[in-house]
Parts: sequence; C-alpha cells; structure tokens
Amino acid sequence: MQRMDWSALDASARTAALQRPVQAVAGQTRAVVSDVIDDVRARGDVALRELTRRLDGVSLSTFEVTPEEFEAAESAVAETLVVAMRDAAARIERFHAEGMARAYAVETAPGVTCERVIRPVRRVGLYVPAGSAPLPSTALMLGVPAKLAGCREVVLCTPPRRDGSADPAVLVAARLTGVHRVFKLGGAQAIAAMAYGTGSVPRCDKLFGPGNGFVTEAKQQVAQAGVAAIDMPAGPSEVLVIADEGAEAAFVAADLLSQAEHGPDSQVLLLSDSGDLLDRVQSELETQLEALPRAGIASEALAQSRLILVDALEDAFAISNDYAPEHLILALRAPRDWLDRVEAAGSVFLGDYTPEALGDYCSGTNHVLPTAGAARAYSGVSVASFQNFVSVQSATAAGIGVIGGCAIRLAEAEGLEAHAQAVRMRLRALASQERAA
Repeated sequence: MQRMDWSALDASARTAALQRPVQAVAGQTRAVVSDVIDDVRARGDVALRELTRRLDGVSLSTFEVTPEEFEAAESAVAETLVVAMRDAAARIERFHAEGMARAYAVETAPGVTCERVIRPVRRVGLYVPAGSAPLPSTALMLGVPAKLAGCREVVLCTPPRRDGSADPAVLVAARLTGVHRVFKLGGAQAIAAMAYGTGSVPRCDKLFGPGNGFVTEAKQQVAQAGVAAIDMPAGPSEVLVIADEGAEAAFVAADLLSQAEHGPDSQVLLLSDSGDLLDRVQSELETQLEALPRAGIASEALAQSRLILVDALEDAFAISNDYAPEHLILALRAPRDWLDRVEAAGSVFLGDYTPEALGDYCSGTNHVLPTAGAARAYSGVSVASFQNFVSVQSATAAGIGVIGGCAIRLAEAEGLEAHAQAVRMRLRALASQERAA
C-alpha cells in the first residue's frame, strides 16, 4: 500500500489518492454493458446462452434451477454450514424486523384523514455474485428482507460454475429465505434478463444486490432507462479504517485484507494520526498477506489502496465523509464518542473487536451497501427497500369545508385554475345543500 502524508498533498493529488479503481475504467465498462443489455433485449434467451458460453465458459440449454438440483445442493452442503446460515439468517431477520416501517393514519384537520399504507414490491430480482468466490451470505442478506416485506415473487440469479451447476451453498441459502425461482445467470446479462425479461426469465420490478463494475453499471443503465428500479449502486467492495495510536496493528491489517481479497478492483484505506501505527500495519500486511490463499487478488487491490497520515483524527473524519465509504471501521479507544462525526457511510464498525467480517456474515445488519461514494445519498438494503409506501387521503364534506379555501388560494397563486375549480365546485355544492336544508 502506498503511504501518503495528507497535509503534503495539493487538491488534485488528494482527489487522485481517493479515486476508486472502478472509476478509472468507467467509460469502457459503460460501453461494454450497453452492448450486452441491447443484445439481451433484442435476442433474449439466445443472447443469454451465447454470453454464458463466452463469459462463464459453460453451455446451458436451460437456466432455471430444477427441484432435483436443489435437492442435490442440500445433500452437498455440510450440516455445520447449514447451521451457520440458519443462525445468521435468524440474526438478520431479528435486526430487520425491528426496523420495519409501519402504516399510520392521522387527522390533519377536522374531517381530513391522511394515511400511509405499505405494499410489497410485486416481483423482485436478486443478484448473488459467484465470480471468484460464491456468496451465499448475499442470498441471506437479500432473501430475508424480501421475505419480511412479503414480496409476491422473488427471483434470484447467480453465475453458473464450469460444470453448469449453481453453487450449492447459494441454493441452500436461497431456499432458507423462501426465494421462489433461481436462475444460473451472471454478470450484466443477468441484470438485463431480470430487467427486460426473456422467454425464461421473468421481468422484475426492482433489482437488488452487489456485483463487480459490470453488474453495477448494468443496474444503473436499466434504472436510467426506466425499465426497473434498483436498490443502489453496490459495486466493488471498499473499507476505510480510522485508527489511533492504540489500535492493534494486526487487527487493522486483517480488516484491510478482508476487503482486499474480494477482488482486484476493491479498495482499502487506512487513515491515522500515528505514523508509527501506519508502519506497524504495513509490516503486518506483508506478513499476513503471505498466508492468504487469495494473496494474488489481495495484492492487486492493495496496489490501488492507501495508508494516509493525517494531522488529527478530525481530519480523518472529514476525509471519510467526503469519500463516503461502503464500510467504515473506527479502530479508536473511544469509538462511540466519535460516531456523531460520521455523516456518510454504508455501515460503521465500532472498536477493536468488531471486524467488518461480522457485518458481512452474521451480526444481523445488511452487507448490501452503497459503494463508490453513493453512501452520501443511499442507504443499505432494508425491508423498506422491498416495499412501496402509498399515501391515502379522505375528506368529509366538513373536511373540505375546512381546508378547501387553502387549496384554492395556493392553486390561484400557481396559476392552475382547474385545480382551484375542482375544489370550488364541491364547496358550491355543499353551500347549495346547506341552503336547501
């Protein structure tokens, strides 16, 4: 990792230091994804078969996972892993159920009632990555809140393995959460299939899930086209650690590596006011990296990552709020005292014994989080992500009599006479009824 002294950098150097790897190839990715989407939209399943053969190295005649494949998956997954997934699902459900929104009604004026009712999104499409590493945890993170929301149909796409099967653990996780249909499709083509629909894959109203730069770009393109809504931009993983002199260097290095091993386009940042800590973490990174099975991938990510010395911890929080990391770890002696300074982050991890890995798997929070700075405006997946909130209003004759004049005056101020007339007509009818009585 490259070490930098923040106070010594000018504005352009600071911008370059915080550039995500995916941003450097955004234009090329955009063009490739656009072509994939156009192809799937035009040729449907034919395009999916060709793209799967070319990109995933496997020929599939059908994409949907069969009941027999689900049964085989359940036999293949170790019971210890099944138990762990059930335990994780229970914590995820407990956390998300506690934060569920409620319907409500309030009388805003005598005779005028305004309500909010909640309806699940009818058909949702979940994307579970399985490129260099399958992620059954993502199936739990998406499937649990979809089930709590009561979505009528839940579709899941995950890339096929070279033998034409889906990862067994992903299938078991999907069944644990009540996913209705699973398809062996990956990449931008899976997003296009769920957005536009094909002969095999149903068209979905909203798409969810993390992925590489191509998957994230595909989600954004179908959303911009108005074809399907999306949860958020959730691309290559990232973590920013703010650590003080007392932080355990081995812990910090392990947290950085846990994100770096996701993929070569991941990014990890360490900010500290202690040069000595930066030195110790750098040494730990070199030692721990040697023992990792995915050392090659992690090394590529570390080459695009930074160790940044700041003058004060306050500077670190200012940088973090501008960067808006997917994951923010506060390896500080009194981390909760600093929490109010966090303005933009997907998920925050407090203290030495809260590694980001807990949030990835089983603490209960969701690991599908905004990346690439989107945390400035987006939040992580929740039950509300799978719901629509519909406002309802009703006014009695007395109610429109109370607030009708307000509506007329505002409509007249905006020059919208038909709006005003719609209210006037009712007020006149009421006046006539009162005179007749």
